[in-house]
Amino acid sequence: MKVRILGSAAGGGFPQWNCNCRNCQGVRTGQVNARPRTQSSIAICGADEYAWTLINASPDILTQLRSNSNLQPGRANRDTGIRNIVLTDSQVDHTTGLYMLRENTRPWPVWCTDHVFSDLTSGNPILQVLQHYCGVDRRRIAIDEGWFTVDEAEDLRWQAIPIAGKPAPYSPRRESPERGDVIALFVENLSNKKRVLYAPALAGIDPHIFELMQAADCVLVDGTFWSEDEMLERGVGRKRASDMGHLPQSGADGMIDWLDRLPGTTRRILIHINNTNPMLVEDSVERRMLQAHDIEVAYDGMEIIL
Repeated sequence: MKVRILGSAAGGGFPQWNCNCRNCQGVRTGQVNARPRTQSSIAICGADEYAWTLINASPDILTQLRSNSNLQPGRANRDTGIRNIVLTDSQVDHTTGLYMLRENTRPWPVWCTDHVFSDLTSGNPILQVLQHYCGVDRRRIAIDEGWFTVDEAEDLRWQAIPIAGKPAPYSPRRESPERGDVIALFVENLSNKKRVLYAPALAGIDPHIFELMQAADCVLVDGTFWSEDEMLERGVGRKRASDMGHLPQSGADGMIDWLDRLPGTTRRILIHINNTNPMLVEDSVERRMLQAHDIEVAYDGMEIIL
C-alpha cells in the first residue's frame, strides 16, 4: 500500500493568498525556513499502482495532479490513475476540487456518508452540478457496518470511523453535529496487514479512535493548530481551535500527549496544517519539540509505503 500526500496544508494553503502573518510573509520573502504547501488531500493505492483512490478533492487538485505524475499513466488520450474518490466530510476545502475533475470520461465513484451526501446535494449541491458533466456514481459509506472495499483495489479494505468534528459552515447541522458528518478512515493492506489511520480533522479523541490509533502502523492526524488560541494570538481570527473542530498539538491532552501514548513502532505524522502554525518553520522551537517526540510533519509529495 502506498499513501501519497498530495496536499498537507489546511484551508487556504501555505502561504494563504491574503495572509501576512509571520509565517506567510516569511515564506514569500524567504525569511523563514519553510516550504509552501497546498490544501489537504491524499491518495492511496494497493498493488495496482494505476488504481488510486483520492481522499478528498481540494481546491488545489489540478496543481497536485501535475506534481504527481504517477496519477497520470497516459494510457489513452484521456486518462487518469484515479479510480475512486472518498470524502471524509463536506467541507469546501475537501470538495471544491470535484469541479476541476468534471471532464472525466465516466461517472466518478464518490464514496461518502449520508450526511455528507445530503450537504453536497442541498446546501452546496456540487454533486448535482457534476451530473451535467461527467456524472457521479454515489457509493454509500455506512458508518456502522464494518469494512468496505473500493473499485479496483480489492487488496485493501476500509473502515469509516465517525469522529468528533463539525460539518461544513453552510450545513444545517453546523451547530448540531451528528454521527457521520465527519469520519476518519482506517485502511488495511490485506497482503501484509499493515494499517494506516487518516484523520485530518479531530475535535477530540475518544476511546474507539484511540484504539484504532494504537492498532495502526501509521497515523496521519490533525495538525491544524499548535495552540488553542493560535488564531487570536496571530491576529487573524476570533475563533479558537476547538470552535473550529480541531484538537491543538500543545497543551494538556493535546495531540502531542496522545501521540506519546502510542507504541514506539507507530509512525506519527501531522497533516492539515494551518498557515499560522509555528511548526511549519523547520528550524522553529516547535519543530524541534516534535522531533524530540518522534512526530513528523507532512509535506506535499511525501510518500508512505506500508
